Amino acid sequence: MSTAFPELDRIDLKILQALQQDGRLSNLKLAESVSLSPTAVLARVQRLTREGYILGYEARLNPLKLGAAMMVFVEVLLDRTTPNVFDEFQAAVQVRPEIMECHMVAGGFDYLLKTRMADMASYRAFAGTVLWQLPGVRETRTYAVMEEVKNSTHLRLL
Repeated sequence: MSTAFPELDRIDLKILQALQQDGRLSNLKLAESVSLSPTAVLARVQRLTREGYILGYEARLNPLKLGAAMMVFVEVLLDRTTPNVFDEFQAAVQVRPEIMECHMVAGGFDYLLKTRMADMASYRAFAGTVLWQLPGVRETRTYAVMEEVKNSTHLRLL
């Protein structure tokens, strides 16, 4: 058993690491990489999925080729911090495809948003028609990304 993840053994961690590197890895290749039978590996992957360690699989798309080259982070300060304002804001954010991530944070503002747009003109239009109209928004601060230095969804496992 791993001391960092007592409910997972070394093989579970190897499976998660391999799938994190390549979610399209066949069950046979995965079994070879962890030195187990394909049946045993499939059972482990199903258990890891059922227990919520594996949330799903998806393709990573190239935003530069798909009209979303500009990444913008936005700090959002709400006018009130009451449960209904949080709920309304969160519900409104969920339906906006331009908002890729939304995190409630502790500190000098309430939420940090990660957005993707085609360009600055698109962001300005979004800010004026959507962002500043979100429920409870009092103030925003915008940070346009000049260069994406690292972008990873991989968790440290081993």
